[in-house]
Formats: sequence, C-alpha cells, structure tokens
Amino acid sequence: MNDSHTLGRWLVDSARRHPTKVAIDDRGVRVSYDELERRSDELARAFVRAGYAAGDRVATLSGNSAEHVVLFFACAKAGLAMVPLSWRLTASELGPVLATARPALLVAEEELLRLAREATHVGDVSVALTTPGSTGVESTVPARVLPPGEAWPAQRDAVDDDPVLVIFTSGSEAAPKGVVLTHANCFWNSLAMAQTIGLSEHDVVLATLPQFHVAAWNCQPLAAWWHGATVVLERSFEPARVLRLVGDRGVTTTMSVPTQLHLLAADPAFASADLTSLRQVVVGGASMSESLNAVWAEHGVQVAHGYGLTEASPNVLYLPPSRAADHPGAVGWPYPHVEVRLVDLDGDVVEGPGAGELQVRGPGVFAGYLHDPGRTRAAFTGDWLRTGDLAERDGDGCYRIVDRLKHIYISGGENVAPAEVEAVLVRHPLVADAAVVAVPDEVWGEVGVAFVQPVAGVGLTAAEVLEHAREHLADFKLPRQVHVLGELPRTGIGKVARADLRSHAFSPGAAPAAPREDRTP
Repeated sequence: MNDSHTLGRWLVDSARRHPTKVAIDDRGVRVSYDELERRSDELARAFVRAGYAAGDRVATLSGNSAEHVVLFFACAKAGLAMVPLSWRLTASELGPVLATARPALLVAEEELLRLAREATHVGDVSVALTTPGSTGVESTVPARVLPPGEAWPAQRDAVDDDPVLVIFTSGSEAAPKGVVLTHANCFWNSLAMAQTIGLSEHDVVLATLPQFHVAAWNCQPLAAWWHGATVVLERSFEPARVLRLVGDRGVTTTMSVPTQLHLLAADPAFASADLTSLRQVVVGGASMSESLNAVWAEHGVQVAHGYGLTEASPNVLYLPPSRAADHPGAVGWPYPHVEVRLVDLDGDVVEGPGAGELQVRGPGVFAGYLHDPGRTRAAFTGDWLRTGDLAERDGDGCYRIVDRLKHIYISGGENVAPAEVEAVLVRHPLVADAAVVAVPDEVWGEVGVAFVQPVAGVGLTAAEVLEHAREHLADFKLPRQVHVLGELPRTGIGKVARADLRSHAFSPGAAPAAPREDRTP
C-alpha cells in the first residue's frame, strides 16, 4: 500500500492510536480496532496467497455485520473491489447483475446461499462460493480460478485509482449499473464529510442503512473508522430498538432517510426516548417535510439535510441545521472539495440565482460504470457529472432540488414538477406522504396521478386531498386522479418506488379531479 489515499491504511493508523477501542458494535458483539486490523490483514494476505490480485472483484450477499466489514477492509488492502449485492432482489434480478459484475469470488451468508446459487445459475456465472466470517472465507479462501484464455494478473499493492467498491444502482428505470468507486473517491468523500459534520474519535455512529447501498459505507461509517470512532451496526431498522440504542450506546450521529425519521417519530417510544446524546442526524435520499423537521427539533435533535448520488461517492450538498430555518426545503451548499454548477435546457451555464440541471465535479466523482463505456460517456459533459436533477440556486448560493428531470412532465404545454405537487399534498394535516407520477393523456399529453399515504389511524378521502390541492395549485398542476394507499411502495433505501406506482396509476377507486379549464394543449 504505497499511495496516500488507499483505505487499507486507515485501520493501520486507527489500530495504532486506539487498539482496544470498540470499532464495531454488532448487536452487542464488540470488535476492537486491533482485532479488526488483525482479521482484515490476515484475510488480505490469504487472498494474495490464493491468487487474487488488484482489479479482481469479490461480490457479497450479506446483511450488515462485522464480518462484512472485515471482508471490506481485506479487499481494500489486497487491491480487490467489493461488490455488495442486494439480498432483497430475486434470483432472476440478481443473475444479470452477477453477469455484469463478473466476480472472482462470491461470499454469501448461510441463509442467502440458496439465493446465491440460483442467481449464478440465472446469470450463467461460474464463480467460487463461500461464506463470510471465521468459519468461512476467513478460515479458507477458495483458490482463484482462471477463466479460459485469461492470463494470471500481476500482484501488486493497492493504489489510489484502484476500484474499492462497486455499487449497483436500483435499476428502477433501466438495467442496473455498477458504479465504480476508487480508493481516492472514498478518501475525498470521507474527508469532506468528517470536516463538515465534525466527526471525531469521540463519536458513536449508528448505521442502519443496508450495506448494499453506498450511504452505508460512505455516509459516516468509513469516515468513523478512519478517525477512530465507534460504529453501531444494525441489520434491520426497528424503530423501538433504534430509539433504545441511541440512549444505551450513547449514539451521537446517524445517517437516515426521511422514511426512517417518520417511523421513529411515529413510534410510541419516541416521546420518552433518551435522545440527549444525539447531536445531529444527517438526512438524505429524499425531501423531508417541514412538519417532520419540527417534530425532531422539539425533541432537541438537530437535523442536517444533504444531497448526493452514488456516482459522486455520494456527498454533494449539505445544509447545516443552523441555516435550515433561513432556507426551508433546501439541501445546502457544496461539501469541501466538491464543485457544482447549473446548466439550463439550452446547455448554457447559469450564473447567479437560477435553475438548471445540477452538475458535479471533483475527486469524489466515480470512475465510470462497470463494463459500460457508453453509459459512462453519457453521464458526463466534459469532466462534469450530469446528475439528472433539476435544481434552483438562490441569492445566497444555496441549492434546492426541484425534481428529477425525467420526472418532470409536460401537461398542455406547461412543465410540471411532481415534487412541487407532492410538497403541497403533504401540507394537508392528514397526509403523511405523497407521490405523483405522470401518465399519458389524449388531450393534455400527460397528466399527474397522485398517491397519498394518510397519517396512521385516520380516515382520508381522495376528494379531501383534491380540495386541499385546488387551494394551492394552478389548474394544470392538479392531479387527474388521487389514490389513497395505506403505505407507499418503497425501494430498499426508502425512496418511493415510482415504477410500481405507474403500473397502478389507473387502478379502480381513484377519484378524478375536477375538469380542467379549456385551453390549447
């Protein structure tokens, strides 16, 4: 490890400074920095002895666990890239992902071995399969199998530009893409996050997001291990348990999505929970309502808002709690070492206040999509990453995300941003959450269909929602239909599964909006 930004160095330094300190609290099983360093180092050496070399990929099917973290750092030290796959997918979904990943090894927890075998069959992938931990890969590393016609790779130390993580996107709109993140990408991302939120060795980080998402690594945990902090790992998100853990473990900070904060606030234990140690929650992944912000503020917890995307490692923008009141609905300013700009629909750079596609540049921007040069080229304009998000910048240089460009639809010649309509709908006191999708319409081209989730235990009708919407929205923005659902469908990280909603956009039971005014479509 001869380069300055390789992640394997972090444990060496942290173990030297804090050998006996708890690095991981995995459901009460504590792993010290010295043990984490020793186990990952031994496994890295075993990988090398078994023939694995820099550039190889190790795919995993694992819940959040200390064993998974040991494997990650072993891969980092050996120059291998870990590819954490979603255990929520079916074998038919995982098969093509494995075929794209082309791993040299697949490591799956015992309860996921059947899924792993079925996925390799679907993807027609021949790969060695083992389990994590001391009874699996840490005991015996399967020998590297050389595919026909492939030369043995030269073994060398890891360097900054080596891939260390390959994160597959959800694939809700297209085939999943493997986002390649290098050691340098993760280094600069973690440096910026630690500087911004003030992360130090004294912090206790609660990590509940599943480790097949980039945020489960790059939004606090990796920076925590770099600085000698403790990471409390949870395999699932159980609100009552999470609230207990904050008090029991003295949790100081955590990364969450709005859905999680809503579930915590709705839990009966929230009112009496000991949250005194929790100095800050960083929220991202979706917008958060002002009412939910207020609930957490009343309990003395500061909520910082942010914006990012996997291709940027992921952190791009950050709104500190101290400035949230002056910029409601915003996601803040760029992290250190991150540049952003706005580009309008004509391709011109927007100067000063204005709106346009948000584009990102900096050392955290990814190396490309795995085995997909075409989509990699399409993701960039020069060296600027195109986020696909429409953003606004105010006079203070603060950014607000308006919507995904692909979500914006044209109804009768007028642009409609679903996020704007959703923000109005959730202001109804009986609406807990809302989502709007576009569907084709013979007259207007496209119209919106709204799906609302009522506050738990209350009755809510589509007519009530529409009456509220009419008071705050122009006619062309009104949803043509409203569906009241007990719960909105979501992806693994808590984002609304819009593809699922589109398939139900004209299901029975929706209330039509009042006829729109006559105007030229």
